[in-house]
Amino acid sequence: MRGQRWGIAVVRGRSMEPTLRDGDRLWVRYAAVPRPGALAVVRFRDGVLAVKRLEHPDADGWWVARDNPVEGRDSWSAGAAVVVGVVPVRVWPRPRRLRARPVRP
Repeated sequence: MRGQRWGIAVVRGRSMEPTLRDGDRLWVRYAAVPRPGALAVVRFRDGVLAVKRLEHPDADGWWVARDNPVEGRDSWSAGAAVVVGVVPVRVWPRPRRLRARPVRP
């Protein structure tokens, strides 16, 4: 895996429940190709970093969603976001591979 950058992100808030919970530690792959349905660390236009589900590419970045319909922000409230890295694995509290899931129509 030469030349690929990896890092750890910590989930803050409840916008991605039930998939992720506040305090979960995630493995982030910065050089990964974003795909619809995947989880990713994104940056909104106001500079806020967040973990969201990728819906589709847009002229201004990616349209992103939250898994919890009553908590947090997404592209409906904050506009398109830039993908910082893709999240393939939750490493804590229990390691678990995070698979992409179909996005809402």
